[in-house]
Amino acid sequence: MLNILAIFLGGGIGALTRYSTGILCSNLLKTNLPAATFLVNIAGCFIIGILYVLFVEKTQIHPAVKTALTIGFCGSLTTFSTFSLEIFEMIQNSQFFNAVIYITMSVILGIAAVFLGGYCAKFL
Repeated sequence: MLNILAIFLGGGIGALTRYSTGILCSNLLKTNLPAATFLVNIAGCFIIGILYVLFVEKTQIHPAVKTALTIGFCGSLTTFSTFSLEIFEMIQNSQFFNAVIYITMSVILGIAAVFLGGYCAKFL
């Protein structure tokens, strides 16, 4: 139950951060580029990288705090941070082939899924 509450709180803060970043970028940059998404994706990767090292080196941090910050906050801020961390771990474990396949398939299938979803939506 504590993990669910941690995810709920961290996720709410992450989602509000993502939303606020979108509004801020839209008002400041006046561009059609996905600057907010790019910014939160890179920021989320940076944050989850910091958290990963902190959690490995400082194991006394409560598991609910780890869950709130990683799955909750970073997960709702961007799933790209989790994707990047998984690739980082594969590389750290010398699973280079798996990392390349995961990157390639995720990008290609992700884009294809967007196109397929858009196509299917026309029939709704």
